[in-house]
Amino acid sequence: MSKSPANYRPETRLVHSGTLRSQFGETSEALFLTQGYVYNSAEECEARFKGEDPGFIYSRYSNPTIAMFERRMIELEGAEAARSAATGMAAVTTAILAPLKAGDHVVASRALFGSCLYVIQDLLPRYGIETTLVDGLDLDQWQRALKPNTKTFFLESPTNPTLDVLDIPGIAEIAHKGGARLVVDNVFATPIWQSPLALGADVVVYSATKHIDGQGRCLGGIILSSEAFIAEHIHNFMRQTGPSISPFNAWVLLKGLETLAVRVRAQTDTAARIAEVLASHPKISRLVYPGRADHPQAALVKKQMRGGSTLVGFEVKGGKQAAFRVLNELKLAKISNNLGDAKSLVTHPATTTHQRLKPEDRAALGISEGFVRFSAGLEHPDDLIEDLTAALEKA
Repeated sequence: MSKSPANYRPETRLVHSGTLRSQFGETSEALFLTQGYVYNSAEECEARFKGEDPGFIYSRYSNPTIAMFERRMIELEGAEAARSAATGMAAVTTAILAPLKAGDHVVASRALFGSCLYVIQDLLPRYGIETTLVDGLDLDQWQRALKPNTKTFFLESPTNPTLDVLDIPGIAEIAHKGGARLVVDNVFATPIWQSPLALGADVVVYSATKHIDGQGRCLGGIILSSEAFIAEHIHNFMRQTGPSISPFNAWVLLKGLETLAVRVRAQTDTAARIAEVLASHPKISRLVYPGRADHPQAALVKKQMRGGSTLVGFEVKGGKQAAFRVLNELKLAKISNNLGDAKSLVTHPATTTHQRLKPEDRAALGISEGFVRFSAGLEHPDDLIEDLTAALEKA
């Protein structure tokens, strides 16, 4: 008895789901680099625009290659529908802003990527949308922040860059009891290690630029949710405002999905080995890695994640100067603000991704001047460990 696509394991879905073949029967998914489409008759064109005839109209909001990428992500994530965007931040901004109006209220975890904080703190209030930041680890703060006009909860888990793990089912329950939806940025976990929709979230967003591409080539983002949410709030917003992904980028991401599980597992194994070495290193004052018994939310990690992370957070003794010396001494890991790449990347959050925060706000989040975020690549783990330990000797 053959299986339906929904019953295949994730690795199989990542290779086969969503494939559309042209009349040429190509093995690899086709790249449709076209802006628009032609019709056999004026009547067919009218029916297409009315939605009575299925098919593509304009690549700003519908394209065969983009549709394949979205369908593959839908089947991987267990969603009903999805829309892809030009970047991860385009996906985050659209998922949050599109359903809202002046007078609505958003509650978000304080531990967010800098651009996400900009959307919550600076952008939404310009349009009359009230926002509240909470300690995402404290369920009571989520509960107390609820108001009659609260429409959206937003969080990322694990958090950027300190790898805190938030209680998605618990926060979802609070949101739903208050009539709000929960939007989860799942980039650090990847769909391989965490499934927010199955945990109670209503919407999942990704910067596909990270692990989904995973090879430093292009930008992209995606929003996954119910058919009703995408149809009511997202599709027309994206169609009319145009934060669209290009067919070429969608094709690159589609091909990246084929190796996502293999890459993420290898990177996670490497990150875990690095964490094990650094945890007892005399130059390291703090080590954070989901999956270790000493992680602050170790029990929650076991409950809602299937694996650890491709990222390691650690604090170098001696503050910014010592951290900079380590970064500058590294030979393999490259200094970058990106993550999830085949190449190992190292970031100093206090001066890059979170530099716009006040020092006291960074301190409250655990982002010290000596804190470093390490994104494990596909190099041999022993080479990376030797590179790191040699660099730490110069700290």
